[in-house]
Amino acid sequence: VGEARALYNIGNVYHAKGKEALWTLPQEEPGQLPREIQETLQKASEFYERNLSLVKELADRAAQGRAYGNLGNAHYLLGNFSKAIVFHKQRLNIAKEFGDKAAERRAYSNLANAHIFLETFDIAAEYYKKTLHLSRQLKDQTVEAQTCYSLGNTYTLLEDYEKAVEYHLKHLAIAQELGDQ
Repeated sequence: VGEARALYNIGNVYHAKGKEALWTLPQEEPGQLPREIQETLQKASEFYERNLSLVKELADRAAQGRAYGNLGNAHYLLGNFSKAIVFHKQRLNIAKEFGDKAAERRAYSNLANAHIFLETFDIAAEYYKKTLHLSRQLKDQTVEAQTCYSLGNTYTLLEDYEKAVEYHLKHLAIAQELGDQ
């Protein structure tokens, strides 16, 4: 158990280091990263993989869920979108198993984001709709607004401009309600 926690924490440190380095760069597309950042995120992924192997041995489903989610996030940043989807689906299944609506919402959002980069916009829209439903259930207006924004952009990519406007107007209304200029 201690070894699994250590591996997870080391993965978190490399993941945080990689994300922090990303913030110093101009807006980069996932996968289009300098070599040192790729190596850092790859190290995070390796430690998460080792953690996952151990927590599977220990039959710790909650820890497996966290490992799958972090593996999905690391692979997303590396531009491995198909791999990220596999991991986020595993995360989603475990979140549902535990009735963890917040983790389920994050998994749906992460799945949608990965599908955007694979240009499977219709699938992304379905995942964003599930994200929206859960954000409303959880009464998280900030995430609700962000998801409406993402749905507006997704429907623009799908060339369904009426739905795009509908979601952008919902985003605007929530932003105004929250006083978020």
